[in-house]
Amino acid sequence: MKLFPIKKILILVTILAVPGFLYYLLQDKGKNRYKPLPYFGQKTVASTFHKVRGKEVPDTIYHEIQDFKLVNQLADTLSWKDYEGKIVILNLFYASDNLATKMANNAIGVLNKVYGKNPVINFISLSIDPVHDTPDVLAKYALTQQAKAGKWDFLTGDSAQVYQMVNKQLLLDAVQKNEDGNRTFAYNNFFVLIDPRHHIRGFYDISSQEAFTKLDDEIKVLIVEELRNNNDGR
Repeated sequence: MKLFPIKKILILVTILAVPGFLYYLLQDKGKNRYKPLPYFGQKTVASTFHKVRGKEVPDTIYHEIQDFKLVNQLADTLSWKDYEGKIVILNLFYASDNLATKMANNAIGVLNKVYGKNPVINFISLSIDPVHDTPDVLAKYALTQQAKAGKWDFLTGDSAQVYQMVNKQLLLDAVQKNEDGNRTFAYNNFFVLIDPRHHIRGFYDISSQEAFTKLDDEIKVLIVEELRNNNDGR
């Protein structure tokens, strides 16, 4: 019987060992190096606890975006129930705004190419001009962006609810002004990264390439975080 040269044996052992070693690093060492994303908004320490590596750690109650009832480009009424288990990337817009909205649309288009087939990721563009941006207007607008409802929803609704959600829940600033009979808007042109429990995990300036790169990175971090939370039973 012909024996394998020692060099070939060492190569074979290395090939077989590397996947197991990487798995070990990801499952064990990775947990030590892993830094979860921050939570934005008011935080309070609860009287309950959870265990991390056998140690009891106090639970923290984080700012949570409350439920809503808004309509999308198909005139379907949506709420958080329709985004159950989803990571949401949200931005503000209005259909007649060209520059800021165009920048946001281009960015979402890029993200959609990366995450379009990922069922965990959804996009929401929330109109701050509900008077003009009716479902009919949004339906035509969505066609120009090749936006598929259920993946990329353009939402509108009652003005009071929209502005309460923007300013109180999303922690953004948006105001509507009437100057010489013309309505104008001032708002934060940010992406908001929202986890499946409706906590805000990041704000990203849409006009900044650096912020966009950070958003892309932190979407991936949040996906990993959710996988680990699910594996830990939390």
